[in-house]
Amino acid sequence: MAHPDGPAGIFDRVADTYDAVGVPWFEPIAAGLVDELAVRPGESVLDIGCGRGAALRPLALATGPDGRAVGIDLAPRMVELTARDLADLPQVTVAVGDARAPDFAAASFDVVSASLVLFFMPDPAATLSVWASLVVHGGRLGTTTFGAQDERWRRVDELFFSYLPPALLDARTSGRSGPFASDAGMADLFVGAGLTAIRTVTRTVEAVFRNPEHLVAFTQSHGQRAMWDAVPADEHDAMRARILELAASITDPSGHLALAQEVRYTLGVRGPS
Repeated sequence: MAHPDGPAGIFDRVADTYDAVGVPWFEPIAAGLVDELAVRPGESVLDIGCGRGAALRPLALATGPDGRAVGIDLAPRMVELTARDLADLPQVTVAVGDARAPDFAAASFDVVSASLVLFFMPDPAATLSVWASLVVHGGRLGTTTFGAQDERWRRVDELFFSYLPPALLDARTSGRSGPFASDAGMADLFVGAGLTAIRTVTRTVEAVFRNPEHLVAFTQSHGQRAMWDAVPADEHDAMRARILELAASITDPSGHLALAQEVRYTLGVRGPS
């Protein structure tokens, strides 16, 4: 099967390994969002950029058999696998959909969630306004974005920087400037989208690796695959060697290799229309 171009193609190619290489990452990040959204039985929920269901499954379990949980993702293979994985939950629907323009009527959901999605949008403010329009009056919307990054993790990412086009650099380093640089910046986006009762919660999530090779596998298993794709194929071995060398240098004497990332949860309530 031919893969689509752009982000959909990237996530199609990593769908089989996404959140499946033995590094708890997307699930603990999503768990924080699910906790904060406090979905109640019978509610209807939309999970935008659902990936392999890290947030969609617990959201569906929270809404229960009398509720509705819809997940959309731009990557067809991701949707195929997630629909298969969640086939045991009849309240779940998974479909291909564009995060910039989800194909639902206004005020269709009690809750909208989007974990690690907003910073990929070309116009985050416009996209967030679209998402907010899908929430009923008094309903909730929540996102996750990245806060402060472990300096050791940044050193790994920086190995790729000289190869990256401006757009990809912006997506990966959005926490350094613009609305994603601070809690206030994210809150301003929520205000602009007509949301109220805005609050921010921060958690630190740690990715633990068995060894340097495990770190390499992780970098190739999710959206960071786009960084690998920017490196010429004949330089992949050299890049792998550089990551292994750096990973060895930041592994502690006991053999423990773990990198931390601060995750920002921004939440708001849909105000009057």
